Amino acid sequence: MSVVPYKDKEAGKKEQVATMFNNISKRYDLLNHVLSLGIDIRWRKKAVKLLQKDQPKLILDIATGTGDFAIEALALKPDKIIGVDISSGMLEEGKKKLKKRKLDHLIELQMGDSEKLLFEENKFDAVIVSFGVRNFENLEKGLADMLRVLKPGGKTVILEFSKPTSFPMKQGYNFYFKYILPQIGKLVSKDNSAYTYLPESVQVFPDGKDFLQVLEKVGFKNTQCKPLTFGISSIYLGEK
Repeated sequence: MSVVPYKDKEAGKKEQVATMFNNISKRYDLLNHVLSLGIDIRWRKKAVKLLQKDQPKLILDIATGTGDFAIEALALKPDKIIGVDISSGMLEEGKKKLKKRKLDHLIELQMGDSEKLLFEENKFDAVIVSFGVRNFENLEKGLADMLRVLKPGGKTVILEFSKPTSFPMKQGYNFYFKYILPQIGKLVSKDNSAYTYLPESVQVFPDGKDFLQVLEKVGFKNTQCKPLTFGISSIYLGEK
């Protein structure tokens, strides 16, 4: 089942997701940290650490947004990180951030469609994504293209929301996601649909073992799932 941000529009999911992120781009970083109580920063640090022993030199950050995950990945001391996203608004905010922090010589942000990556096969040592695969129009196609551009032996690290299963976290999480988060999101971002789409997209996303099966189906090996913070999100690993 495909969930889209704007149910009253005829555009496909990809176009709608790009529009949504363009609409909320100026408030996105603030909202991210506020709505997750800052835990998203810790999650990214943990995800990046899983690539430490691999020492990837060329990294691709898919659905890079404003570049937060790419900036975190600089801890791995790569030669270069390329971030791609379908939202021009998010990339614009990301470029401002990189310039301000004098990191634009290490991280290059460019427009890019995760399902039609404009890179040759076997190019990157690692492909990373944080909170982006849930927004793919065609999940398998996007993951297969990530695999294509990875070097043999290269790894993917995917950070994504998941659904807690134990009491009382499951109930508290569902209440926060369904009633509180959309209201705060609407108030700050001025986009009524963006933060209603978020919980809906998490509900239909195949998390845990189901997502590992999709990774394996497209060809990833040695897949793992590492739940974080009572299962609110998870880190997925796969190798080419």
